[in-house]
Amino acid sequence: MERVRLEFPEDAIVHQHPLSVRITDMNYGHHLGHDAVISLMHEARACALAHCGMSEGDMGGYPCIAADLAVQYQAEAHWPDPLVVDTAIPEPGSRVITVFHRIRRERDSRVVATARVNLMLVDPAAGRPVMVPEAVFSALRGRR
Repeated sequence: MERVRLEFPEDAIVHQHPLSVRITDMNYGHHLGHDAVISLMHEARACALAHCGMSEGDMGGYPCIAADLAVQYQAEAHWPDPLVVDTAIPEPGSRVITVFHRIRRERDSRVVATARVNLMLVDPAAGRPVMVPEAVFSALRGRR
């Protein structure tokens, strides 16, 4: 089986967010579940965007949608492990903003998961993707 392998861009980190594994994040294997990983990354992404002066509902005047997601699981986390989510956003393309997340256990810095999410900005009235506005480029450049 071919596994997803992601390279986390250290030089593009814009935010670090502390979180803890909640009891409701546990799965039947008694470790952090897939759905919870996605939720924790979403929380960290919202905080990282706020740190950059944006929100998922207003990125240069447009809301964003997740176009795709890739997750590489690397270690387990258990309740009540303290975690840190590093969020990196490299220079966007003309139509896609790529966001990387790296979830680490605080106690030993072991990477639990690395993920890549591609965000597209959309014009809600037309229901179509739009070019990434200069305001987004400027907001991200100011946080690296």
